[in-house]
Parts: sequence; structure tokens; C-alpha cells
Amino acid sequence: MVVNVYGQEIGESLLGYTSGAMPDVSVLEGNYCRLEHIDAKKHLDDVADFYWKQVDPSDWTYMYGQPFTSKEAVRTCLEEYQVSENPYFFAIREKYSGKVLGTFSLMRIDPHNRVVEMGRVIYAPALQKTRAATEAQYLVMKYVFEELSYRRYEWKCDRFNKPSAQAAQRLGFRYEGTFRQHTVYKGRTRDTDWFSIIDSEWPSLKLAFENWLSPENFDKDGQQKQSLKAFRVQ
Repeated sequence: MVVNVYGQEIGESLLGYTSGAMPDVSVLEGNYCRLEHIDAKKHLDDVADFYWKQVDPSDWTYMYGQPFTSKEAVRTCLEEYQVSENPYFFAIREKYSGKVLGTFSLMRIDPHNRVVEMGRVIYAPALQKTRAATEAQYLVMKYVFEELSYRRYEWKCDRFNKPSAQAAQRLGFRYEGTFRQHTVYKGRTRDTDWFSIIDSEWPSLKLAFENWLSPENFDKDGQQKQSLKAFRVQ
């Protein structure tokens, strides 16, 4: 317990604390995927496939935006993403196919407090529930905690978005609570579930990710032998 001169409990002292840096990286390389900072020209054709051509409108129910109606609309969006510093956007290139099959961002970036949120996650069906999808999350977490030395990594979602909440918990985020009537979007109210990982939890999570991603954890048909959660609790 830490107390001040008045006998009051206070938080742990952070002697020599400094603010963090903003994200600034071109590529994060993995075994199954490669994260590339969004480039509108280079990524347009692939991203247009799952933002527009083959979009499932139900995938956008809990997004702030609506599905795109043309390739030009996707182009304009990616051009905005490319120059944006906060959020900072990545394309997820799946190595087996060589195609970009997903995008996400580091958002609500708070360098002073060293806090950042994972968000704007959009995956093509071919990326969902794959090793590459999990590795993409691992790579950006590693960057946040080891390169940027941030202290807190957040995930938020509409309380009715059960797949997003389940994904957060599978990845090791801890549920912290629900902010009631947190925001208004698409003409409706939203209660928001909050999840987080803090820096002291990262070493054990990192080990779990690396054990799960190991080729030895998958059979000849590509099916996992043990779940990510199983590695996390060992």
C-alpha cells in the first residue's frame, strides 16, 4: 500500500515517467501475415473486395459507418486513412494468398498516458477465424507494448456485439464494465463494453500467443490442437 503524507492511499509512483510516441511503422512482419500501413493506391483493389464488392451488410451493424457503395468511395476512405495519424491504420496481408484481407487501426491514441485502443476492425470472410487473423492482433499488441512501451491497450464494442466481445476475451482482454448510454450512432443508443490489457499482463499473453501460433499446435488439416485460452491459463 502506498500512502501520502496525509495517510491517504495513492497510486504507485512513476519516477521519471515520460509521455510515449505516436505510432509510426511501415511494416510489421509475421509468419502468416504482414501488417502494412495503409497505402490507398497499393491496397485499393484488395480492400474494395470486402469493403464494397462482396460486403455482407450485417457485418456493419455495429460499425459507425455504412457499407461502401462504390470503388471510388473506398478510394476516398483509404486516402483519408493513409494520412490519418490518429487513428493509425493498417492493412492485413495474408501471406498464403498474398492478398490484403483485413484492416484495423490503433485509435484514440493518448501518448501522455500511454493508452491506445484497437478498433475499426474489418475482416474479409477469408481472414476470419484464421491463424493470420490472430497473428495480426499479436503483431500489433507486440508493437504497442514493446516498441511504443504503452501501459494500457483497450478494446470497446456495442454491448450487443457478442462476437466482438468474445474476440476480445479470446485475445486476452479483460472485461472492465459497461458504459451505459455511452454514445449515439445510426440513430440509436449504444451501451459500450470496455476491455483492456495492461503492460504487466503482456509477457504471459505474448507467450500464449507464440505457443498457439507455433506450427506444432496445428494438425495436417490446419486445425488447432489447443485453444489460445488453454495456453493462457497454463
